Amino acid sequence: ILNQLIPAKDQLKPAKDQLKPASHFDHKKFFDVVGLKALSAENVKLVFQALDVDASGFIEEEELKFVLKGFSADGRDLTDKETKAFLAAADKDGDGKIGIDEFEALVHE
Repeated sequence: ILNQLIPAKDQLKPAKDQLKPASHFDHKKFFDVVGLKALSAENVKLVFQALDVDASGFIEEEELKFVLKGFSADGRDLTDKETKAFLAAADKDGDGKIGIDEFEALVHE
């Protein structure tokens, strides 16, 4: 699904380059650079489903840590600090996980 919705690997290079240093992940910038912000709400929800590895209907902290690998096999893991900050930015209802509507709202904020 991600391959159909997200730009080709050569277009992802700028996004991967800006994410090399740990603890500098900016989800807003990443969503913009990889083209998620430009996707329709329906397509963002398809991306969510691809990132929801266990198909629970939520992206939990452990899945969030590996979110960059969903876009590129050689993507790095998020640090614990980055993961917690990303989760805090998206988890509007405070349940400790990101629901599909929370993810879509975060991408388009």
